[in-house]
Amino acid sequence: MAKYDEQFKQRLVEAYLRGEAGCKALSARHGIHYALLERWVAAYREHGAAGLSRKYGNYDVQFKMQVLQRMRDENLLVRQVMALFDIRAPGSITKWARLYDEGGLDALAPRSRGRPRKMTITPPDKPTEDKAPDARTREDLLKENEYLRAEIAYPKKARCAAAGEEASSAKEKAQIVQELRSCHPLASLLKVAKLARSTFYYQLNVLEMGDRHAGLKTEIRTIYDHHRGRYGYRRVTEVIRQTGRLINRKKIQRLMQQLQLRSLVRPKKYRSWKGEVGLAAPNLLARQFEAERPNQKWVTDVTEFNVAGQKLYLSPVLDLYNGEIIAHQIAQRPSFELVNGMLKKALRVLRPRDQPLLHSDQGWQYRMPAYRRTLEHHGLTQSMSRKGNCLDNAAMESFFGTLKSECFRLERFTCVDQLRDALEQYIRYYNHERIKQKLKGLSPVQYRTQPLAA
Repeated sequence: MAKYDEQFKQRLVEAYLRGEAGCKALSARHGIHYALLERWVAAYREHGAAGLSRKYGNYDVQFKMQVLQRMRDENLLVRQVMALFDIRAPGSITKWARLYDEGGLDALAPRSRGRPRKMTITPPDKPTEDKAPDARTREDLLKENEYLRAEIAYPKKARCAAAGEEASSAKEKAQIVQELRSCHPLASLLKVAKLARSTFYYQLNVLEMGDRHAGLKTEIRTIYDHHRGRYGYRRVTEVIRQTGRLINRKKIQRLMQQLQLRSLVRPKKYRSWKGEVGLAAPNLLARQFEAERPNQKWVTDVTEFNVAGQKLYLSPVLDLYNGEIIAHQIAQRPSFELVNGMLKKALRVLRPRDQPLLHSDQGWQYRMPAYRRTLEHHGLTQSMSRKGNCLDNAAMESFFGTLKSECFRLERFTCVDQLRDALEQYIRYYNHERIKQKLKGLSPVQYRTQPLAA
C-alpha cells in the first residue's frame, strides 16, 4: 500500500472540510480510495493533526477488549472505532473480533516474536530396579493392543473405500466397521470411527432394506424413455399423479438427479422476411396469448429443417386455447402452396359460427393477395407481428423450440423423408399425449374434450 506523508493527508482533509469537493471527487482527483480519505477525516476530527501522523505500537489485552466492547455495545462501524481509538491498521479490529470469537480472552494476548525455541527431547528414564512395575493387568494390556490394531486397520480401509479420502458420512463409516468386524472387536472399531452403537445398527438396517425408491426409479425411467427424454421432473410428476398417487415434485427431481435424467435444451429458427411484398395487417393480437374458447385465436408461422444439405419446411396452425396444432403442412420448398395448403386444412375444422383471429409474422406468404382473400372470404381476421419483433408471435416460436429440441435434435436423420415421418408422429404425440402444466396436467386434445371445456 502506498505511503502518504502528513502534509498530503492534512491538505486533502482540510480541502474536504472547506467544502471544495466531495470525498469521492477528491479521492479520484488524487488517485486514492475514498474510504481511505474518509478514515483520515474521521481521525482528524477526533484527534486533530496527531490523528494523521504515523503510529506504531502494541496493544494490550485490556485495550483490545475495550475496543471490541465499545464497538458491540454501540453498534459502531470499524472505521468509526478506528477514528475513536486512533487505530491506524485497518484490519486490526476485524482480526481481534475473529480471535475473540474463536479463542476468547486468551486469544487476544500478544504472541512472542521471533522463532520458536527448539523442543528439547528428554530421553526416557532407564528402568531401574527401584521403579514400580506396570500395575495394569494382562486383560487391560490385551484390550489396549486390540484397540491399537483397530486404530491402524480402520484408516487403511477408509482410504481404500473412499479412493484416498477419509470416510465422512455415517453410512460409509458403518460399512467400513461392518467389513472389519470379523477381525477386530466392535467396541474398538466404533471408538476409532467415532460412531455411536445405535447409529451403526441403524445404518445396518438401512443397508439390509436396500433402495426403498427402486420401484419409483424404475417408473420414472420408463416414463422418461417413453417420451424420449422430452419430460423434465415437473411433467414426470404430473404423469405419476394421474395414477392417483400424491407425490412431491422435489422427490422426483432428486431421484432424476440420482439417475442423471434431465430434459433437453432448445435452440432456434428460420425467418421468412423478404422485404415489402403486398400489404401488412395491424398487430391485433397484441401478445394476448390466452383464449376463452377453441377457434378464437390462431397463430401460425413457417420453420426450416436441414438434413444432410436438404431442406424441409413446416407450416402449422396453433390454437391458443389449448396449444393444439389443428393443421399443418410439410414441403421441401417454402412456396405459397405450403401456407395455402395449411390454411385449407385449418378451415375444415371450423364450425359454422367460428371466425378466429389468425396471427402471423410479416412473411411474404401471408401478404399475398390470394391468402388475404381466403381469410376475408371465410370471415377470419388477419393480424401480423410488428416488423422484426419475434416476441409478438412468441407462442408459435415456443412450439418450434419445443419441436426442435424434443424431436429434431433428439435423433439423427439421414434423409428428409425420415424427418417427415418423425414430424408427423411428434405432432400427433404433442396433441394427444404430451401433457402441459398450464392445462392442468392434460394434453391439448384431452383439455379440449374434457366435460368442463364443452
